[in-house]
Amino acid sequence: MFGRNGFSVALVSRTQDRLDRLATELNEAGIDAAGFAADVMDRQSLAAAFTRINDRFGSVDVLEYSPAPHDPVPGITMAGPLEATVDNLQPQLDYYLYGGITAAQQVLPDMLKRDSGTLLYTTGGSSMDPLAAPPEFATVAVATAALRAWVLKLHQATAGTGVYAAHVPLFVWIGTGGPETQADTIAQRYWDIYTKRDGAEHSYAAP
Repeated sequence: MFGRNGFSVALVSRTQDRLDRLATELNEAGIDAAGFAADVMDRQSLAAAFTRINDRFGSVDVLEYSPAPHDPVPGITMAGPLEATVDNLQPQLDYYLYGGITAAQQVLPDMLKRDSGTLLYTTGGSSMDPLAAPPEFATVAVATAALRAWVLKLHQATAGTGVYAAHVPLFVWIGTGGPETQADTIAQRYWDIYTKRDGAEHSYAAP
């Protein structure tokens, strides 16, 4: 949706081959896009990716942070509340909270200087409602709830400036149901959030 409205698109994930395939699809659709491999659990890697993004596209106008592993991530395991430990929670915090803060640190100072910019953070619904997911999602729910809390405070801190931050908890699995779960429909929702800039949180659920 952003690409269709004239934005260049910088894609970030761990696998360059996958990024290149996605960027090629966008390029073929007339959207200027490129991929930048980085691991959100490696802060130096993530910072380096943003340096390359700035070199390629210039300053970032919109950051959309939505870590959602489709393949097992080394070092990350899910655990229920009875099995949760400091050791198995820490990687989840690295993945969601610390990765999200690190990404913001790469773009937020320039946004504040320009008095312009948008930061959108996506998590699963358990960040907002822990009972929305099974017990084995306990460590995920804790880490994403921490990211949610930070984003809401960021929204509060940037109120009255040209910088807008918001949290989007998704209560659907993308592409697994009716039209409301399809990527284009969800993308329209993000575009509406971006253009209206109204409120700190925008939950999305199937009717």
